[in-house]
Amino acid sequence: MVFAWKSAGLTYNRYLAVASRAVRRSLKDGPRLAAERRGNMELRFAKWENGKQGEVKNLAEVNNQAIASQAESK
Repeated sequence: MVFAWKSAGLTYNRYLAVASRAVRRSLKDGPRLAAERRGNMELRFAKWENGKQGEVKNLAEVNNQAIASQAESK
């Protein structure tokens, strides 16, 4: 059995990000603001190739760009 998120071409992490964003947006104002603060990511990552570190990127920015490109392609 193939999961719906996998057949849609999403990774599990991307699926969780989209689902949690939808849940946060559905909350009332007070809990929504608290949940959005918890949802902010301050993570950075870099791809390594041939023993050398690539460009360091902010995970939240890359994730938002990917979500936007997914929305445009639909």
